[in-house]
Amino acid sequence: MRKLRPAAGGRAVDPGGPGGRGEEGAARTGGFKRGLSRNKILAGVVAAVMALAGVGWAVGADLRSPADELAARRPPKPSLVTAPVVKRKLTSTVTVNGTLTYGSPLPITLAGVVGVTGAMGSGSAGGGTPQRVTRAPAVGPIGEGDVLMQVNGRPVFVFRGRLPMYRPLVPGAEGDDVRQLQRALRRKGMRVPVTGVFDKATVTAVKRWYAKRGYQAQEPDVEARKNLQAYGEAVRNKESELAEARKALDEGLDVRPLKLRHDNARRDLRSAERAVQEALRQDVTPEQAARLTSLRQAVRTAEEAVLAAEKELDEAREQNNTPPPTPEPSPSGIPSGPPPPPPPAPTPSRSTDTRLLEMKLANAWQTLDEARRAVDGYNEQVRDEQDKRLEELRKAVRTAKEAEVTAKQNLRRAQEVSPLRMKVGNSAAGLADARDMLAEFRKTYGVSVPAGEIVFLPTLPARIDKAEVKPGDTVESKVATVTSSAFAITGSVDAKEAKLLRRNQKATMETLDGTLLPARLTATGEAARVSAQDKKKDEGQGSPPDTGSVPILLTPDTTKGLKALVGSSLTVRISVGSTEGEVLSVPVAAVVTSADGRPRIRVALDGDKADEVEVRTGLTADGNVEITPLRAGAVKEGDRVVVSDA
Repeated sequence: MRKLRPAAGGRAVDPGGPGGRGEEGAARTGGFKRGLSRNKILAGVVAAVMALAGVGWAVGADLRSPADELAARRPPKPSLVTAPVVKRKLTSTVTVNGTLTYGSPLPITLAGVVGVTGAMGSGSAGGGTPQRVTRAPAVGPIGEGDVLMQVNGRPVFVFRGRLPMYRPLVPGAEGDDVRQLQRALRRKGMRVPVTGVFDKATVTAVKRWYAKRGYQAQEPDVEARKNLQAYGEAVRNKESELAEARKALDEGLDVRPLKLRHDNARRDLRSAERAVQEALRQDVTPEQAARLTSLRQAVRTAEEAVLAAEKELDEAREQNNTPPPTPEPSPSGIPSGPPPPPPPAPTPSRSTDTRLLEMKLANAWQTLDEARRAVDGYNEQVRDEQDKRLEELRKAVRTAKEAEVTAKQNLRRAQEVSPLRMKVGNSAAGLADARDMLAEFRKTYGVSVPAGEIVFLPTLPARIDKAEVKPGDTVESKVATVTSSAFAITGSVDAKEAKLLRRNQKATMETLDGTLLPARLTATGEAARVSAQDKKKDEGQGSPPDTGSVPILLTPDTTKGLKALVGSSLTVRISVGSTEGEVLSVPVAAVVTSADGRPRIRVALDGDKADEVEVRTGLTADGNVEITPLRAGAVKEGDRVVVSDA
């Protein structure tokens, strides 16, 4: 090692360096330069070795085993996630994205032809003039009695009524639709009674109404009157034809013998019935009466003979002082038989022989008995003969009835198969058809209101929202769409949210520029479907499957400035409930239900500790819920409640 000497100023100077002198200095300078080069090389090698060692150390640090990696990872110290208790007023709302429209859109179609000579459709297949629009509906307001449009120059009037027009109203028509038209005409100043019958008074009112609006009511034309006359003439001809056919049938030669036989059978029946009646009125015949008179006379003669014989016998006994025997009385007051033999009497000195008289009396009694038996026997014979005669007469009546029925059946059978009978049937059928055609024609004859010339709308005034036809088009289906003059907001909500909605709930609608306007809930579900098209879509005609949404309908409380917003989207918030004032509220996640089913919250304390407090929950809104602690003072505004343990 070389020694350096100190230079002036205290700085060491190499004697061989630039500050030295002579060759020694030069040699020393060259050696010094060579030493510096070797040091630089050594320093570079050392630096490279150290760099490689650093890279190896870095790679070695990253290449650790899974066990070392797992050991290096440790869970952080657990802590509580909390939220503050806030005192505020809670308002629960249901948000709806709706569209502002005019309320109750209703498509209008004509119920029939306009004018009696028209034909519905685009052609004249019905034999009449095509229904061609001559004045189209104009978008804008429309009131009762206004002309909606013109078809073939005829008007289509609009009246208020819930029953749609479905038929032409002709003289004699009856029903609620006629009554509805009469009420509408009365509202427009026409004097017509509301009877429900299209009578003369209604015809007069219709004619005046059309004239007042500058039109002529539909009346029958010349051809219609000719047709009416032709139909009437056809009915009269058929009536005459039927009368002639019936007369020919009654007088027909093909059934005349059977008709005479039937007439004779009826006369025979009447005669047999009269004979029975006369037999019932007459007890005996004249011959029988004479025979009974003769027999009764014989009875009377025999009774006289008995009385005479008894008298002679009594006189003879009186002469002999012998009391006569007392005979038993008979029903007629005359003894019914010979007296018993008298008891033996003392023989008088002078006596009359009475044996002959007694024999005479006995014979008289026998004759009387025979006469009486003859009368009784003949009476019985008369009764038997009368019964037999009545039976014969009744049998004759039955026979006559059978003959009359047989003759009647034969006559009827002959009439049914008779050509004249067929002619009568055909004439009757032709008359019925002619009368039906006349009645059908009369339905459309006279001053009438064609089915297409009146449109009844449930609510008026209304607004024509869209015209579906233009002048020159033929009437085929829908001609216009009308809406009410009121505005409506349509939308839908989830089925769960729909359960919170009630009619007339207050709502706030927000326009695109941020303007807030009040509204109210009008209807939900089926009642909120505002058009037939909506209903068809919901019935599955090209609509997506049901996603559980429920349609709703809202009505703005103000109409100012809404006309320009029709068709635009609005955000509507429906208030379904709110607290009366400020209440303690916490996030819904802070309320837990314990094992006993009661709600609780955990109030955070120092050191990650918590105090469980039983509460009563209230209204829920925007993720917060109203709470009331059951322990006084357990929770206050500003406390923090546990939302999660980590």
